[in-house]
Parts: sequence; structure tokens; C-alpha cells
Amino acid sequence: MGPTDESFGEHSIRYHWPQELLTLIIDVVPKLFRSKKQVLVFFRGAGVGAHLLNDLMGQLNADTTSLNKYQIARTVATRLLERGDTTIAERREIVKQLAQWEDYSGSYPDDAPIAKGLIASIRELVKERDAFTRMADEREREREINKSEYRAKIEAQQKARSERESIKSDLFALFPETNASKRGKALEGLLNRLFKSYNILVSEAFELKGDNGEGVIEQIDGVISLDGEFYLVEMKWWKDKLGPRGVY
Repeated sequence: MGPTDESFGEHSIRYHWPQELLTLIIDVVPKLFRSKKQVLVFFRGAGVGAHLLNDLMGQLNADTTSLNKYQIARTVATRLLERGDTTIAERREIVKQLAQWEDYSGSYPDDAPIAKGLIASIRELVKERDAFTRMADEREREREINKSEYRAKIEAQQKARSERESIKSDLFALFPETNASKRGKALEGLLNRLFKSYNILVSEAFELKGDNGEGVIEQIDGVISLDGEFYLVEMKWWKDKLGPRGVY
């Protein structure tokens, strides 16, 4: 047997052997070898455990006519399927080796062309199911990405709501504060947090100082960027309620 460079990934085919693939395996393996014991050697080389093969070998040793090659292939394949997920590795290796098969020198001359056709059918089936599996895996990846993006969106919304509730709570906590300067500074911070919670780009409060040593001549509570425009933000705390004329 001469393996090709084609690789078989973890998900390149579902190895639970649908009926079509099972039939091809049972039909082709006996045609690849001239002796019954070589059929058993093939399965052993694919990793099938001795506990699944020893009784068949013993039966052949006792009476070589008691089994034919097709009975051996069918018995081993059936045993592998009956053991479910515990023999996935062995089933994967059998399909891999058959799909990569190139050397037909061990076949009888009349069996070689038939074996080549069966191997070609296995390759086509593997290719078809591999493409289906890749599409299914891709859809699953897309679903996972969508779910991840949705979860991130929900988490961001929850975080924003939680932040605004915190801002609201901190704002109410400022009302008893009698120190106007302290209260004003805290209010600036709340204002910046509020803009950020709505994804509005904001610059922290800053002060403008005179060029001739006048000190602070203007304090800007914040600068925001909205729709490509910059706005200076000024916020005042008034003791009494303001009417419409007081808001500008």
C-alpha cells in the first residue's frame, strides 16, 4: 500500500459508517488480498484489537475452509460498529487507509480492476461527506460567532444599564453635600461617566489659565464629540429650581 499526501483531519468524515460505506468496505477488503489471514492482518494494522480478531484467526488455523474473506470482513466490520464510539479510531483508520490505497499487487489479477473501482467509490464518498461535514462545521462556527456576538451585546447593554444606575445613585448622593466646590467636582466626574455610558467621546474637565499669571480664568466641565462636531459642556448646580429662562 502506498499512502498519498492527503491528510485526514479530525472532522474529515463521520466515521459511523453509513450502509453505503459499510458495504464498500466489506466488498473491497477481500479483493485487496489473496489470503484470508492477510485480511485479518489488514484490520490488525488499522488498529483493531486482538480481542476482536483472535477467535477468527483461531478458526482459520483450525480449519481454513471454515471462513471466507467476505465473512471475515463482515464480522470484523460488524463488531466495530457494535462497539460504537469506543472504536471510532479504528474505523477512522480503516477508511483512511482504504481511501489512500494505491498498491493492488496483492490482489488477484481479476480482482484488481474491481478493487480499484470500489476504492474510487470510497474516495468519492469520503470527499462528498467531507465537504458536507465542512459545511456543517462552518455553519456551526457561524452560529457560535453569532451567539458570542449576541452575548457580548447583551453584556454590554447590561453593563451600560448598571453604570447608569450607579451614576443616578451617585448623583442623588450629592444632594446632601453642602460644599459647593466638592460637589461641583464630583458632578463633573458624573457628567463624564454619563457621556461615556452612551459611547459619546468625552474629554475630562480642564481649566484655562491666563497667559499673564491671572490664574484660572475659565473652567470647562467637559468636551464631547458628537456627529463629528465638538461641544464644550458647562454644568451648574443651582439651589433652587430653574424655569425655562434659566436653562440655556
